[in-house]
Amino acid sequence: MESEIILLCGMAASLGFIHTALGPDHYLPFIVMSRVRRWSIPKTAWITFLCGLGHVLSSVVLGLFGIFIGIQVMKLEALEAFRGSIAAWLLIGFGFAYFVWGVHRAVRNRPHQHIHSHDLHEEHAHEHTHVSGHAHVHDGKKANITPWILFTIFVFGSCEPLIPLLMYPAAQRSIWDVFLVATVFSAMTIGTMLAIVLLSAWGVSFAKFGRLERYTHAIAGAAICLSGLAIQFLGL
Repeated sequence: MESEIILLCGMAASLGFIHTALGPDHYLPFIVMSRVRRWSIPKTAWITFLCGLGHVLSSVVLGLFGIFIGIQVMKLEALEAFRGSIAAWLLIGFGFAYFVWGVHRAVRNRPHQHIHSHDLHEEHAHEHTHVSGHAHVHDGKKANITPWILFTIFVFGSCEPLIPLLMYPAAQRSIWDVFLVATVFSAMTIGTMLAIVLLSAWGVSFAKFGRLERYTHAIAGAAICLSGLAIQFLGL
């Protein structure tokens, strides 16, 4: 009998890794937002961890609820699919809204020249933008909202393989085995998210976009929107 729980734990670790690595929605939003919002590595890690925790705990709680009151696994699978669809559409909506805001910001921040006249009729021109001087103040306010938006989206997001493939089989043994496989799956999911996000965010932080720098918010929004579309319509 012990071999069964060992097998379930091994499956939980494998599914946690595969489920996360194949789903760009698990890491892409944090990578791009870390770059454009200039989050520090510790802040990026903390936000990723909290969103990952909300993501797995919502499915764990739902699975435990279903086990305790005897809901058929097929009904829970349908509910998880519905929650996943909501999360995908929320990600699409957030990404598209951020893309529109990013385009608007880029247009307002377009560099232009002003000509100044001095004594003896000397003139010179200099290039500047109107938005960049105030970007830190406004971005700071929005940065407090963005993590909460991501957290809400991830709470709605479902861990599809957790309930039918791990929690219900473990429940045939004991409730402690359910907690064990859920813990292994959760740890692997969050650990994989952190590893991919932090390594990628560190690498992307060195990227130089030159004149395209003012479009990075729009690019980030487009990337998040596309990841949501991939989840919704390609089943990634």
